[in-house]
Amino acid sequence: MRENGSTRSRRLCATVVCSIGLVLLSPVAAHAEPNVPVPPNELIPDEGEGALSAADKDLVVKVRLAGLWEIPAGEMAQQKSQDPRIRKIGREIAAQHEVLDAFDRAAAKKLRISVPKKPNSDQQGWLAEMRDAEGAEFDEIYIDRLRAAHGKIFPAIGTVRATTRNDTVRKLAQQANQFVVTHMTLLESSGIVDFAALPTAPNPAAAGTTAPATAARPLPAAGQSPMSTNLPVALLALVAGLGVGVFATLRFAGAGRRPHHGRR
Repeated sequence: MRENGSTRSRRLCATVVCSIGLVLLSPVAAHAEPNVPVPPNELIPDEGEGALSAADKDLVVKVRLAGLWEIPAGEMAQQKSQDPRIRKIGREIAAQHEVLDAFDRAAAKKLRISVPKKPNSDQQGWLAEMRDAEGAEFDEIYIDRLRAAHGKIFPAIGTVRATTRNDTVRKLAQQANQFVVTHMTLLESSGIVDFAALPTAPNPAAAGTTAPATAARPLPAAGQSPMSTNLPVALLALVAGLGVGVFATLRFAGAGRRPHHGRR
């Protein structure tokens, strides 16, 4: 059966809308940079296997909390901001958080982790600030609060991704990392992020990140035995031991050569 013009137009419009929706909801940029790899998340199993740490459970809770306040914040950005850039950022972040929230709730259900149903007190305070603000003041509050929140959870996600024993948490952490990096980039594209107000990174030496904890002593070079690495120390100890032995022997021999005087 042939389609008339209006039917084809409606079908084309539906296809375009679906394509736009997929782009907006995807945590990956629509146009990936050449030579920049996209993490193959499908290679990570999602069976809920592996021990859960306190940090694992905390991440699942924090991802849920992020969605509970950033979705309504994004909706406010679309309604209250006069800047089309801010409205677009709010729309994309809110839509992407709905996707991430679905991933998080599925992980929580599989792992039997209880997650909150409303924002915490700090997040409710930030939403109240936004409700009371208008115009450029709203834009500044929205961008600053979200950029600070993403910067705070970003290192926590990396730590859990690197250390978790649980495959479901590992996959969620990797997904969350992609969302957070995307959101920080979107927020910074507003041009009003106060980078000078962001917290300073800790001193690398103080953070103890210069070497793995297991590398307390340098390993011998390839083809070199541990004995050869400690050879100078061993020689020094041997020489010292020989010196003590020689000294003791000489004293003993000297004592044996002393003349014996008979009784008068």
